[in-house]
Amino acid sequence: MKAIQITHSQELNIIEVEKPAAPKADEVLLRLQYVGFCGSDINTFMGRNTMALNPVIPGHEVGAVIEAVGSDVPDTLKVGMVVTVNPYTNCGKCASCRNGRVNACQHNETLGVQRNGAMKEYIVLPWEKIIPAGGLTPRTCALIEPMSVGFHAVSRAEVTDIDTVLVLGCGMVGMGAIVRAVTRGATVIAADLDDEKLALAKQMGATYVLNTKTEDVHQRLQDITAGYGPDVVIEAVGNPFTYQMAVNEVAFTGRVACIGYAKSDVTFQTKLFVQKELDIRGSRNATPQDFRAVIRYLERGTCPVDSLITRVIRPDEALDTLHWWSENPGKVFRILVNF
Repeated sequence: MKAIQITHSQELNIIEVEKPAAPKADEVLLRLQYVGFCGSDINTFMGRNTMALNPVIPGHEVGAVIEAVGSDVPDTLKVGMVVTVNPYTNCGKCASCRNGRVNACQHNETLGVQRNGAMKEYIVLPWEKIIPAGGLTPRTCALIEPMSVGFHAVSRAEVTDIDTVLVLGCGMVGMGAIVRAVTRGATVIAADLDDEKLALAKQMGATYVLNTKTEDVHQRLQDITAGYGPDVVIEAVGNPFTYQMAVNEVAFTGRVACIGYAKSDVTFQTKLFVQKELDIRGSRNATPQDFRAVIRYLERGTCPVDSLITRVIRPDEALDTLHWWSENPGKVFRILVNF
């Protein structure tokens, strides 16, 4: 069967790998239909993802159909069912796992990063990692995982209906954070460099939009919040500038949830940590509850799914597409590979 393989030197090949055998007793065989390229994949392609295997089959944003099930798989999972995948592992022994926060497992291996992923025609996985997707299409299912990462950050920040939330970065993960904060009743300010993304953020429910390249960020935030600053800032970019902005602009006693990985060290005025008595929290991956919440949201049919999918491509178009993406980084939400 065909699979996409990336090396760290801007090389991508379509390779032949053996189709999985029949699933074991506790496994499920999936026929992949749509798999998303994400930010970690383009970083792998550009040689900037130090966590990824080299070479690696990418892919952890999955829309698939169950092809076969093992004898011990619960009957809630049936052949022909449309599903997505929880792509993370957990060891069960580290501090995170002992504390029940398995999404932050110290030894996690995400599909397509620390282990070969789902950009191939078939994959076998433990049944516990298969998530039924209700009435969604496989194409829509490929959006669930990245949105769930944004949903999780909102949970980490304990957002409520009395909060004003600033989301820095309106990519797919940031859009997930916007949606989740809106569904919790918060007032959301979406910030990005790109006006097209900001327009979509407005469509997703943001009350205010802010172009950090052309506007006075501090003054605008002060005007919106009556001088207090946002109660919550969610950093979904992974840039030293936006990390500093989050700490500088969040209100006294506010919360900052950090999703993005900055590629270089970040210098802070640490006095603000103390003076503002800030809660600064990392947010990693997502929980099964986050996946279910995204599925419930998408089932409502109000999400502009087509606007979130930049391109749908065939496997043989992947190399040219990643080159294009590397030259146009601000213009991509999600690229889906149709298998």
